[in-house]
Amino acid sequence: MSLCLCVCVSMRAHTAPANAQIVHSGAACNVKEDNISERIYTIKEGDTLVLQCIVKGHPRPQVRWTKTAGSASDKFQETSIYNETLRIEGIQRVQGGRYYCKADNGVGVAAIKSIRVDVQYLDTPVLTVHQTISDVRGSYYQEKTVFLRCTVNSNPPARFIWKRENMPIEQSKDNGVDIYEPLYTQGETKVLKLKNLRLKDFADYTCQVSVRNVCNIEDKSVTFRLTNLHPALRLSVNETLVVDPGRDVTMTCEVTAGFPPPTVTWSRYPGPLPLSAQVRGGSLMLRAVTPADAGFYNCTAVNNVGNPAAGTSTSLSGVSQACINLTFQITPDSNKDSESIQMGRDLKLSCHVDATPQDKVNYTWYKNGVPVYSSDSLILLRSDPDMAPGTSSLEIVDMKFRDLATYSCMANFPGSRVQELRVDVNISQNSGDHSPSAGGPAGGQVVSVREGGNTELVCLVVDGKPRPPVLWSRMDKDLLMPSGEPLVETRDGRLRLTNVSRDMMGAYRCQTAPYNGLNIKRREAQVQLNVQYAPILDPVFQDVRSRNYQMVTLRCTVLRSNPPRLMNIRWFRNGEPLRMPPPDLKETPELKFKLDPVNNGTYDCRVTNNPYYYQLMMAFCSFWNNYSYNLQWTQRDPEATDRIIGYWINVPGTIYGPVKGVLLSYAIPDLRIPLSYEVRLAPVTTYSTGDYVSRIIQYSEHHVCGFEDERICGFSQDRSDIFDWTRQNHLTQNPKRSANTGPETDRSGTKEGYYMYIEASRPRAPGDKARLLSPLYNVTSVRGPKGSGRVPYCVSFYYHMKGKHIGESIASVDSLAWTKSGHQGPDWKKAFFDISPSGPFQIVFEGIRGPSFEGDIAIDDVSITMGKCKQETSVASTGKMTLQKKKKN
Repeated sequence: MSLCLCVCVSMRAHTAPANAQIVHSGAACNVKEDNISERIYTIKEGDTLVLQCIVKGHPRPQVRWTKTAGSASDKFQETSIYNETLRIEGIQRVQGGRYYCKADNGVGVAAIKSIRVDVQYLDTPVLTVHQTISDVRGSYYQEKTVFLRCTVNSNPPARFIWKRENMPIEQSKDNGVDIYEPLYTQGETKVLKLKNLRLKDFADYTCQVSVRNVCNIEDKSVTFRLTNLHPALRLSVNETLVVDPGRDVTMTCEVTAGFPPPTVTWSRYPGPLPLSAQVRGGSLMLRAVTPADAGFYNCTAVNNVGNPAAGTSTSLSGVSQACINLTFQITPDSNKDSESIQMGRDLKLSCHVDATPQDKVNYTWYKNGVPVYSSDSLILLRSDPDMAPGTSSLEIVDMKFRDLATYSCMANFPGSRVQELRVDVNISQNSGDHSPSAGGPAGGQVVSVREGGNTELVCLVVDGKPRPPVLWSRMDKDLLMPSGEPLVETRDGRLRLTNVSRDMMGAYRCQTAPYNGLNIKRREAQVQLNVQYAPILDPVFQDVRSRNYQMVTLRCTVLRSNPPRLMNIRWFRNGEPLRMPPPDLKETPELKFKLDPVNNGTYDCRVTNNPYYYQLMMAFCSFWNNYSYNLQWTQRDPEATDRIIGYWINVPGTIYGPVKGVLLSYAIPDLRIPLSYEVRLAPVTTYSTGDYVSRIIQYSEHHVCGFEDERICGFSQDRSDIFDWTRQNHLTQNPKRSANTGPETDRSGTKEGYYMYIEASRPRAPGDKARLLSPLYNVTSVRGPKGSGRVPYCVSFYYHMKGKHIGESIASVDSLAWTKSGHQGPDWKKAFFDISPSGPFQIVFEGIRGPSFEGDIAIDDVSITMGKCKQETSVASTGKMTLQKKKKN
């Protein structure tokens, strides 16, 4: 690789963007002007559309393409494209419409130009058949009238031609046909009506559509054979099919008649076919059926003879499951409003199994292992009308001492491979003496959790024998549980929630369930879930433009947060924190400043509502590129939460045990210059870990740009060059790069540190340029030393040029300030030079690909400071340096 590095000083004069002009290319069918002097660009669907917006101006305008008057499904309306050239491969019909290019550089009025794109297309027509019937004889219809409906989508509107056996049909020459366009179809449909069918009408019909060869679109057609044989089918199963879960099921739909051969389709009600369904011809196979696969399965045969909506259909009902879950209930004497089992009172034992269909389940009752038969004191109910459908009950009338026993309920599914289910309950004198009671643990009525975290709601059932399960629901009846169900049953009374979101916040009801326990009045309690989340700000993103040296006010409104009280507000510019007085937390966060080219950038408003904060103070600098921080923090409101037992610190370890309300400190060693570090701190309570708060710390001897931030200090790629500089470090560099080229570390010697880098390996060609532009520096209002009208600036940076083919510069720049060529060894070297600009200026780093591929260039730690450079022994004294006045645009 052969490269040359040049640094240029660009004197900029602001110029508003000139009028935009759209130049088109690609497969244009036609370009014309309409009545309002707008250009119309016609193109065939599937071809490539290329529109180029040609503009002038300085700073270089940003071109934005937008579109209107297209389909609502066209995503281009919602997403702007920033580029001078708009290219759409395989353009679709929904992408037709009016395209605008808007050029804006923040100076003066933006330039706008539009062009209308018309996409031409012709689909294959669709032919459907409708008929009226007078008599049915066997498998044949004696029909009176048949309607052949031909529909097509096209642009421009298509012309229709009907043919019978390849001969055009002329309405004026055949009284048996009628050709017309239905109302409200807007030229997309033509109907051929065959009146009082004749023998010659049973033939092949063709609907041919044409757009008269616009954009070389050929005619298309569809052919249909009209016969008098309608479809008929027979289903292999004509009644309910009961299947055990896990088995395979095959249903066959046999076509017995129809010409042309009918197409068979399968459907299911309710819902679509299961994912395991496999359709092969007229057969439908279900693999390993589950209870969710139950439903009505229908097969339909259609051959377009007759109205498809009235096609022949046969239904198959209910794929079923056998017993899978057995529950038991004990109901004390409801007539006496009892809540416990008592001698001399009535008692009902109920047994229910989850199965489909319920009428196929057999229940058998036993008393001490002996089958129970109905008598005056024991009443068996196959289906208890007072209970859920499919529930069997055994009623004990006026319970006596002889009725104290072990009762068993056994359920089975005749013909099923699923084993029978059984549940036993012992009725004794102390059975059910205690009614259940529900409540939450001490301090657990309100549970707080961070959004995205996991938590547990607890409902304690202190009394009750046998112990009942707990049902959970939302206090607001209109809200479902996080699982999507109205009720969730838990055996241990603990409701576990994962990935908690703010819409889960609210009151939850826990109540005792009657199943597997006494069927009595439910006991209930309430638990409040409080979900904490970071503040939501408005706007999310806003593009603010203003003239230089005007006051600008930035605001971010807090829409909602939990907890609602704000704890900290900070502003950042390009990721760096701004120094400003403490803001008023009761007001809308606001930042006021005078705009100039130096403070252009992206501003972030960061608002925290966590009741903890910490301050960072630099303690000492141990040696030239390593230093330590002494982290200090305290709890702002000690009474705002539970007792804190420790803190988590993610750089570089963990500390436990500080007492709340006391100033705490922790030393963070071995930090590197000039890297930035984000320190995150979170409190730990007996219940959970609180929200993290963070600070950015950085130390540097000078204000230098080490390219550690992704925003690269406001530098930008020149859009007029051939390729770009790349931000990388040792961990992200291309492992296939040229051997013996490029740096192994950044300027400070760390493999984690970043730098800007160019490589001239393929696909780079000789003469390709890569240009990196600094931010625009404004010095018009600054005076120089006495006797001088210009202020000197020192530009310094480190460069790395390693490779045997680093050659001369072939760049053509307006003001060359420094250049270097040739192999400079494996080490980073420093360069610096003075400039005395007369107005706003930029620094341009330009690399040019030479005749070979061996040799790479990197730059790091760029600094532009006011005042002349300090004289020191440096490679700058050996480099070729020239300073030329920037030519004005």
